[in-house]
Amino acid sequence: MSHELMVFFLTSGLFLGMLLFLEIGRRTSLRRLKQDSGATGEGVGAVDGAVFALLGLLLAFTFSGASARFDMRRELIIEETNDIGTAYLRLDLLPAEFQPALRESFRRYLDARIDVYQKLPDVAAAQGSLAKANELQSEIWRQAVVASQAKGAAAAAPILLLPALNAMIDITTTRTMATQMHPPLVVFVMLFALALAASLLAGFGMTGGRVRSWFHMTGFALVMAVAVYVILDIEYPRLGLIRVDAFDQVLMDLRESMKRDIQVRGQR
Repeated sequence: MSHELMVFFLTSGLFLGMLLFLEIGRRTSLRRLKQDSGATGEGVGAVDGAVFALLGLLLAFTFSGASARFDMRRELIIEETNDIGTAYLRLDLLPAEFQPALRESFRRYLDARIDVYQKLPDVAAAQGSLAKANELQSEIWRQAVVASQAKGAAAAAPILLLPALNAMIDITTTRTMATQMHPPLVVFVMLFALALAASLLAGFGMTGGRVRSWFHMTGFALVMAVAVYVILDIEYPRLGLIRVDAFDQVLMDLRESMKRDIQVRGQR
């Protein structure tokens, strides 16, 4: 099942569950009033307020966290692009005979890095591209170490090129781990449970009139379900409708820049 369908079914289930709990709460309250027409709700408001406040706090917490992680993932794409571009430019410090092979390795490496994320949600294919990129990292590192120590290399080559390559390699681990950073499952379970509990309490308090207000009941459940849907979609920006794919364009632009550079150098 795709991520979009799973999130849709989860939030649809939440929507229907909230409607059910609203109705259960309303009927429970009506039954209580029939048994004791003089029953009052003294002290109930404090309990309702506490549950709704906790629900609001958890919604704000999960949305804020998902949004922050979404922004962080976009920033990491830009950071990786800058790291690769910086390391590529510093290849000019190496002897001319070593540069073509390294530039071609960089081009293949960038293709592999782009494929890692373009192949999602096919995790197996993405892992294959990641393994290929890791192999190319080792190859580039070995080539760069040899070239930076060769005759004709600039004196600053080891000082400038190798740290840039190290940053380029490190950012891949950062990005990989960033895709796995999510709140514990218990947070989402608690969010769903609080939404249902709040529905039960809201339904219990909706006995002012004999006719149920479907507008308010449906509106409350729909707003909550949409909010949870957006949170889940932002939390997994490579799988849902809200995506960070647009920021991959900077990597593609760098790839085109590399290709033009290699072509120009080959014509000299």
